[in-house]
Amino acid sequence: MDWSQTRNVAVVAFSFHGNFNFFWMRFLERRFPGYSMRMVMKKLFLDQTAAAPLATSVFYTAVSFLEGKEDIFEDWRAKFLNTYKTGLMFWPFMQFLNFALVPLYIRTTFTGCCAFVWATFLCFSRQTGDGTARAALAWMFPPKHEPEEEEVDSKHEVEEAASSKPLQ
Repeated sequence: MDWSQTRNVAVVAFSFHGNFNFFWMRFLERRFPGYSMRMVMKKLFLDQTAAAPLATSVFYTAVSFLEGKEDIFEDWRAKFLNTYKTGLMFWPFMQFLNFALVPLYIRTTFTGCCAFVWATFLCFSRQTGDGTARAALAWMFPPKHEPEEEEVDSKHEVEEAASSKPLQ
């Protein structure tokens, strides 16, 4: 386990993401109060078009900053778009449940639980991949290796193989 990576992700999560989610949930509820489908969809749209890109950007740049990288935007440039697209397969469903069913006073907790799963994906993505779900989940589904055919390595073996064939 990479403890320095764990520390850096925890610092970003506790110092930014937890606080941001707390205030973001309250802002959305004040701006779009209630559980009607119209209000839920407005919250969901704004969450995915404003908060998700911001949170993803903060994750990549802040962790790079804490690692002391010279170019803190390197990971962001390489992985942001794929990570955002992958997030669109996870977060809209989670946030729909959150906005439609979860009482306001525990939305931040619900989001935090979902974010723990998402942070695990982000860590795998940052270390081994390009921000796609396939790269982050590769450890669960390793590529299948087909048995390789024996290769003839030397001229002598080629000649032996040719001379052992019966003439027709």
